[in-house]
Amino acid sequence: MRIRNLAVAALGVAALCGASGCRKHARTAKVDPLLAAYDSEADWNDSTKMIPLGYQQAQGKRVFYQYCVWCHADSTPAGPSNRSNLTPVPALLDDGATLNAESDEYLGNIITLGGSALGKSAMMPPYGRTLSPEEIRSVIAFTRAIAQPPYQPPGRPGSQYSAR
Repeated sequence: MRIRNLAVAALGVAALCGASGCRKHARTAKVDPLLAAYDSEADWNDSTKMIPLGYQQAQGKRVFYQYCVWCHADSTPAGPSNRSNLTPVPALLDDGATLNAESDEYLGNIITLGGSALGKSAMMPPYGRTLSPEEIRSVIAFTRAIAQPPYQPPGRPGSQYSAR
């Protein structure tokens, strides 16, 4: 008898919930990518925007601010950079119009071998003995993360998304 009363009560509650809108699906909250990020970087073109960085990109940021900021940014944590004193003027690290067209391999070679090895500025030293291969890949990942316009990796060869 008690089980029967519980079943009737459960059906009543279920009917009541159905009538009152209990079956509505809750909206899925948008997850803020900054909350899931390891670190972030202010957009160099719009300081009100933050770019979320994964672990490898954050490691690249660390290396960039230690070695590269002096020539590949307009300002540094210590003040103005040396960029405007160089000829040719080095690309800003967020210059997607220039750097997005270059492959990761090319960027890795320029960092490893230095500018003069690839026909660029002799002022770009070879970092191949200073930085580990992982640190070089991290700097490239950071470059891709902050690029403006945003970096779009090439599609797989032979896929509908590859450049032909």
